[in-house]
Amino acid sequence: MSPDPTGTAVARTPSSPPARGSSAWAWLSNLAGVGLVGALLWWLGTGPALAGLRRIDAPAVLTALALGALATVGCAWRWRLVAEALGIRLPLGTAVADCYRAVFLNATLPGGVLGDVHRAVRHGREAGDLGRAVRAVVWERTAGQVVQVVLAVVLLLALPSPVRPYLPMVTGVAVAVGLVLVVFVRALPRSGPSRRARAVRAVVADVRAGLLGRRTGPGVLLASTVVVGCHLATFVLAARVAGVTAPLSVLVPLTLLALLAMGLPANMAGFGPREGMAAWAFGAAGLGAAEGVATALVYGALVLVAALPGAAVLVLRGRPSALRERPGDRTVGTQGGSSPVPAAGLAGSA
Repeated sequence: MSPDPTGTAVARTPSSPPARGSSAWAWLSNLAGVGLVGALLWWLGTGPALAGLRRIDAPAVLTALALGALATVGCAWRWRLVAEALGIRLPLGTAVADCYRAVFLNATLPGGVLGDVHRAVRHGREAGDLGRAVRAVVWERTAGQVVQVVLAVVLLLALPSPVRPYLPMVTGVAVAVGLVLVVFVRALPRSGPSRRARAVRAVVADVRAGLLGRRTGPGVLLASTVVVGCHLATFVLAARVAGVTAPLSVLVPLTLLALLAMGLPANMAGFGPREGMAAWAFGAAGLGAAEGVATALVYGALVLVAALPGAAVLVLRGRPSALRERPGDRTVGTQGGSSPVPAAGLAGSA
C-alpha cells in the first residue's frame, strides 16, 4: 500500500514490488495463527473439536447460510451508503456480489482482509477513483469495528463474564485515549497545501459525509448492528453444535470476546486469536477450554460454509460491471478534499 495525495493508503501498481517488511509480517502473522491453533489442539486434545465438527448438520448449515446472507447484505448496504456519501456510485446488487466474494476470499486466504482489498481496488478501477474507493472500504470497515466494540462493551458490562470486573477501568482508559486522539486531530493544521493538511481535510470530510451525515449515519449504525448480531448468532449456533449447553446470558459474553479477538492481526483466515480467546474465556467461565476451542473451530467452519456463495460470484462474475465509466464522464468530482482526476487515468490502476 502507498499513500495517495490525500494521505490515504492505496494499492500499489502491479509493477511495484511488495515491501519486504510487510511480506515478512504477513507470513509471521499467518504462522502465528496456525501455530496457536495447533498448540491448543495439542494441549487440549482434538476430541472435542472433531466431535463438534462432526455434529454440523443440514439445519446448522442452512441457518449459517441465512445468517451469512443477512450479514453480507448488511455489509453491502453499509458500504453503499458510505461510498455514495463520498461521491462514488455503487449499486446495491453489485455491492452484495462484491461483499460475498470478499467474504469468501477473507475466509480462505491468509490475513483475513485480502477480500476487502480486492473489492476496494475493483470498485476503484470501475468507478475511476481508486483513492476514494479505498477510503470508502476503510471507513465502512472501521464503522463496523467501532459498533462491534461499543456493543461488546455494553453487553459485557451488563452480563457476567471473566472480564467484567476489569471493564470499567479498561473503558475509562479507552475513552481517555479516544479524547486525546480527538484533541490531537483537532489541533492538526487543516489549511494550507501541505500533505498533512490535505490528509486532515480529507479525513474530516469523509467522516462527516460518510459516517456522521444525517442520511448515512443511522443507516451505517443499523447495518453494523445487524452484521454484529448475525456474527454473534452464528457463534452461538456454533456453541450449540459443539455441545455447549450454557444459557445465553453466560454464552453471549464469551462469544463476544472471541469475536473481538478476531480483530488481532496474527491470524490465518480468521483462525488463531479467536481460538485462543475462546479457550481462555470458556475455561475461565467454567465451561472448559476444549469446548471453547471446539466452538471457535465450528464457527470457522460455519463461516466458511456461509461464504461459499462468494465462490460462485468469483467464478461467474466476469462480465463488465455497470459501474464502468459512462460516455461523457471524464473526471471524478472534488468531494472530500480530492482534486479532480481523469477517470481514465485511474481506471486500470491497481
